Amino acid sequence: MNFIHKYITVRNGIIVFIIIIIGFLVYKKFFDQKSKDALSTIVKKGTLEEKLTLSGKVEAEEHVTLKFQTSGKLTWLEVKEGDRVKKYQTIASLDARDVKKRLDKQLNTFSKTRLDFDQTQEDYEDQAITDAIRRTINKSQFDLNNAVIDVELQHIAVELASLLTPIDGIVVKLEPAYAGVNIISTQEIAEIVNPETIYFAATADQTEVIKLKEKMGGELVLDAFPEKTFQGTINYISLIPKTDETGTVYTVKFIFGKSNNNNLYKLGMTGDLAFKVARKENILYLPINFVKSENGKNYVMVRKNNKPTKRYVMIGMETEEMIEITSGAEEGTLVYD
Repeated sequence: MNFIHKYITVRNGIIVFIIIIIGFLVYKKFFDQKSKDALSTIVKKGTLEEKLTLSGKVEAEEHVTLKFQTSGKLTWLEVKEGDRVKKYQTIASLDARDVKKRLDKQLNTFSKTRLDFDQTQEDYEDQAITDAIRRTINKSQFDLNNAVIDVELQHIAVELASLLTPIDGIVVKLEPAYAGVNIISTQEIAEIVNPETIYFAATADQTEVIKLKEKMGGELVLDAFPEKTFQGTINYISLIPKTDETGTVYTVKFIFGKSNNNNLYKLGMTGDLAFKVARKENILYLPINFVKSENGKNYVMVRKNNKPTKRYVMIGMETEEMIEITSGAEEGTLVYD
């Protein structure tokens, strides 16, 4: 029994050892093949597309911040945050009693000055015009002109006591939220955005912007909707670079989506904008990491007489992953990293 037990134990040990050896050889062959595949490739023929990707955020063409041009007490507030407003709608007013009284006073002054002017004209109507009389008449005319200007200025002051919106849109910010407080002329009262005028604002540097043109189509993916692609076109490319930026970059306005009825797209949403800026068909290409550079010349590594050898090539169009081979290699050429 002991002999049989020892025999079985030895036999099982041998079987396990053989299985381990076979597994190691299979794994080594597989790993070596994968390493070989990863370190070599062939020159292929096909189509390459160069894509340009730009980052940016959603903005609105019609976006205004409103404030009074004079200080005073806020006596009337027509809207609240979230309200929709119409163009030229009055949304707030200051206490206008003071400016209206001043307007009444200026109108009285104008009436008096007008009477003085008419009286002066009548007094000298039948007299010979001397220099002294001419000066008196001119002075009366200037007084009348100034009275008219004072009335007009005070009328403007009355108008400035009301705050109107120059666009249709939604009130996205309102401070203060209630009437009855004193404000100053530099204080921002309301912020209004027209959601129907949203666009995607991207920036392109000077090497990228030359590849773009107005009306060019593109695809936008917003970070808020990673599974959705929005189609659109370039509406505008700035002629001057943006200020307060590191490097020379230009604004690209991209119009996307048919409507923003449900306010789906919100200001500040970020995303990536992609354009197909070049396309070549029936060309030779390689993964870009297989093409090396030396002294301004490009080459690939091939095997000649089973030895690594440099073969100089000419390159063309580049994408993020591939590069065109215009000469120096043929389709099917095996190259190494």
